[in-house]
This record gives sequence, C-alpha cells and structure tokens, in this order.
Amino acid sequence: MTQEETDIIYMRRCLQLAANGLGRVRPNPLVGCVVVKDGKIVSEGFHQEYGHNHAERNALLHEGDYHGATLYVNLEPCSHYGKTPPCADLVVEKGIGRVVCCNDDPNPLVAGNGFRKLEEAGIEVVRHVLEDEGRELNRRFFTFMEQQRPYIILKWAETADGLMAPDTDAPYWITNTTLRQLTHRWRTEEHAILVGSGTYLADRPQLTARLWKGNDPQPIVLDRRGRLTNVPAHWLHLTSTTVKEAMKELYRHNLQSVIVEGGRAILDAFLTDGLWDEIRLLRGSCCFGHGLTAPHIDLQPHHTERYGDNEVCYYYNV
Repeated sequence: MTQEETDIIYMRRCLQLAANGLGRVRPNPLVGCVVVKDGKIVSEGFHQEYGHNHAERNALLHEGDYHGATLYVNLEPCSHYGKTPPCADLVVEKGIGRVVCCNDDPNPLVAGNGFRKLEEAGIEVVRHVLEDEGRELNRRFFTFMEQQRPYIILKWAETADGLMAPDTDAPYWITNTTLRQLTHRWRTEEHAILVGSGTYLADRPQLTARLWKGNDPQPIVLDRRGRLTNVPAHWLHLTSTTVKEAMKELYRHNLQSVIVEGGRAILDAFLTDGLWDEIRLLRGSCCFGHGLTAPHIDLQPHHTERYGDNEVCYYYNV
C-alpha cells in the first residue's frame, strides 16, 4: 500500500469522527483527529461540543508517546487563542513528526498560520487529502466563512398531486410519522430555523426538536411587512424587507445554517433569488385534489430516499 493510499484510509476515519459533532459544535467546524504511530492508531478524538476541546486536543491529551507520529486532521489546526489554546502549539509540543490535513481553514484568524507554525517547527505537512469530502462535511462552515451568510436549506412537504395545503381549515398531515421524526432530527443539526409571518400567525409553530434528542435550533420569524407584535423573547424577529437582507442579519448573529420551513411566499422569495444551498422536498402519498400548489423546481434531484410510501428528494444548488 502506498503512503497516499494509507493517508486516505486514515483521513476517512478522521471525517467519520468529525461527523459526530454535527449539531453540537456550531458555529465551529466539524473536526476529527487520528494519531498513527508505527502503523497503528494510538489515539483519536473529535470536537464534541462548542467551547470545549478541539479534536487535536482531545486526541493528544491521552497518555502516550506521540514523538514522530503522524497526525491526521480534516481542518488546519488553529493557531490562535479562542475558547481553548492553539492546537498547533500542542501538536508541536507533543513531538508530532507529520501532519496530514484535508482542508485549509478559511477563518482569517487561522488561514495558513496553523500550517506555518507546524512547518517552522520542522513538522512535515501534507495538505488537501480528500479535500472535496472535507468541504462537503463542513459545507455549512465554508459557506458561512466564504460567502458571509448561513448555509440555507429550503424544506417543505407536498402531496402526490403537488399541493402544500388543502383548501380547508381542517387539520392535516402530508407525511408519515417516520418523516415527521426525521425533520426533527434535521432541526438538531442546524443552527436556526425560519418561518414567515404568515406561517407564524396561522400556526404559532414551536420550531423545536421535540421528536428527537438534541439541541433546538434558534427560531426566527421573517416579518417583511412588519405586522407582528409580542414575538417571544427567545425568537429572533427580523423585519428585513428581502431575504438577502435577512441572511446578512443571520450572519451578523453568527448563525451558521438555517432551515427555511416557511410557507409558499417565503420559499418563493428564496427560490427567485437563487438564495439556497439545499432543498429537502418531502413527498407524501396522499392527494388533496385542491389547495395551495407547492413550489416548482425545474431540476432533477441529486438523490431520493424512500420511507415507506413517502420519499425525500434532495437538491443541491451547485
């Protein structure tokens, strides 16, 4: 096996570890770390919770001799003091001989300084191993840093005949219980969740993840017509007149990702502006016959998942 093939194997393990922090480390990136010495993994770690140790620190603070070992990490080690000390300093202190990395850190506080510290200490640095996979895993972080806006997921449910709601006030469900639980899992994975004033007034939604264990997203209402009063204090009440302005406001609030679960008007505003990264379209098996038409997407889904007689279609704006 070549060194390149070996590096890929350990980096895949690194990405696997990093994914365990989804929904718990925001707005920090997802980072995993694997330390290999004499052909064996001697320590592992990942960033588990915002404000706590980074992945490298979780791996290197275990007892052991790391002198001359290879450290695999999917994002450039930090070089500045934040809520924890610089990871690059610890890597040097532990005598690591080689660092293999997936992605450069676009954060201006790091942006090459971590690699520079390592190389000045005589550590060999190998970059861009599984770079595309790393960007996909941390797509929220990279979007936030590079485009100065949150990663935007549009989500709605529609019937088999393409309707979002019936033309009746009677309660209704479009999707099955499995998909309803899945949408609550999604909420734990994202930083914020947004509805428009129409949905807020009609439904008074909780926007919590009560059907899944995890952190609730920050609830947001976009009140473009300024018609809401007495919005709960824990909600973010935006009065921006456009969705572009609203996303700039979310960036200023340090919100890295948002699920848009609004009604047709809000969804259309995002779609018209092309302001989205991902669409998750939940399609039920029922038909309403008459009612509110769902948004039309002139795209083929990237992939589709089946859940009994329901399905989820995923679209990416690439």
